[in-house]
Amino acid sequence: MKTSKGTEENALKAYFKQIQRSALLSFDEELELSRKIQNGDELARQKLIEANLRLVVKISKSYVTSDVSFLDVIQEGNLGLIKAAEKYDHKKNVRFSTYAAWWIKQSIVRALSKKRRTIRLPHRKEELLKNIQKTYYLLNQELSRKPSRAEIAGEINEDPEDVAALVNSAGSVFSLDSTFDDDSGTLMDIYEDQSYNPDAELMKKSFREETMKFLEHLLEKEKQILLYRFSFYGGKKYTLKHIGEEMGISPETVRQIEIRAIKKLKEHAVELKEYIYN
Repeated sequence: MKTSKGTEENALKAYFKQIQRSALLSFDEELELSRKIQNGDELARQKLIEANLRLVVKISKSYVTSDVSFLDVIQEGNLGLIKAAEKYDHKKNVRFSTYAAWWIKQSIVRALSKKRRTIRLPHRKEELLKNIQKTYYLLNQELSRKPSRAEIAGEINEDPEDVAALVNSAGSVFSLDSTFDDDSGTLMDIYEDQSYNPDAELMKKSFREETMKFLEHLLEKEKQILLYRFSFYGGKKYTLKHIGEEMGISPETVRQIEIRAIKKLKEHAVELKEYIYN
């Protein structure tokens, strides 16, 4: 979409005026629309999309550059919003804006990467570039800092100079750590991150919340022991002895309480099973 500055400003004003007519939704309204969408209600899907067009505009502001117009960025973000509306699940009990933001950003950055690429890479190099991105992400988490090219190359058994050359040939983004003029991201932001799945993350969060509610069937001491035993505190599983020391009771008493607590939970297991499979 190529427009003059004046034409684009007029188009933006008209668009902003149009989307402001749609009322924002409450959380309960979003969940109800999700239920209707899952039953094939097209009007519900349209209402959810229209009520969140302003969210796309807000996110799009961070991705505008001299070579990509605001309208183009908004258009790409809207495609991500449509995808989010199709996949949004009321059972995850999360605000739609939280869920949709990832899909909107993903749609925008993928579009920007295609627009900015001046050289079409062979399939093998495309795959290697994705592998570099994935390795960068994993090392960044593991080392708690940005990994060097040498560290990335060592991890994927490639020559550091080959990694540098490939990154440099990817287009207008010249290095792993360089940013665009508008700070919209680095090469690692542009290439799709397959290691993150918003559905899985939301399901994990929601499942943890439901599990905590499920544990309310227990006495406080029973609940605390299971939380210690099954890695709810910092991902570490505590021994009977350690828990006994923490709570001032013997390891055998801890074991007996754990058995009693698990027996109680089995009596209510149908509740959690219904949540998982529905």
